[in-house]
Amino acid sequence: MAGKYKRILLKLSGESLMGDQEFGISADMLKHYATQVNDLVESGLEVAIVIGGGNIYRGLQAKASGIERTQGDYMGMLATVINGMALQSALEAAGMKTRLISAIKMDAIAEPYIRRKAVRHLEKGRVVIFSAGTGSPFFTTDSAAALRAIELNADVILKGTRVDGIYTSDPLLDKTAKRFENLTFDQVISLGLNVMDMTAFTLCKENDLPIIVFDINHPKNLKRIIEGEAVGTLVMG
Repeated sequence: MAGKYKRILLKLSGESLMGDQEFGISADMLKHYATQVNDLVESGLEVAIVIGGGNIYRGLQAKASGIERTQGDYMGMLATVINGMALQSALEAAGMKTRLISAIKMDAIAEPYIRRKAVRHLEKGRVVIFSAGTGSPFFTTDSAAALRAIELNADVILKGTRVDGIYTSDPLLDKTAKRFENLTFDQVISLGLNVMDMTAFTLCKENDLPIIVFDINHPKNLKRIIEGEAVGTLVMG
């Protein structure tokens, strides 16, 4: 086993699957993620993934479109299942064994979430993909990632983004933004930094679950992280 982690939870946004497209799923991005996840599996790491649905539909869009919020959130959950199915196909095409798990019962597509069963899948070397968020409206997929990571006793949440860590402000908009290498949970709160939504972040803080925010588009970053390199921004303590 390389590095200091045994079991990780990788959080991917739905937007990360778009690539250069304005919406939908990019075949190139699926291959990109499959290659990176395969590096983790081959190292002996146990890998769980939580996928968002923003490339297809966001519950928060519901208000603008006239759809009631709860209904919109459920639509967003279904979008994460579509992404999970696409990611599952890409991982299996790359030779990995997987299980797609849904927080909403849909037996023809995915397994229901049973904690002990999910842990057993990980122990057997299967990549477990969690979809449909927490199964409840008003909770984001960040909250689902924090909840599943805690339930599964993951060592760390790896949050893949478009930028290489946490900055003082959005580096895509502010060229003077400075990147942090390490932060405590309290510093993130006091500085008002946008790492995860507050529900997810509070769960991580209360359970001493570290978060690494990093650039998922760099082809070797995941491998570098599990080998112990300082990549992105580490939030802990």
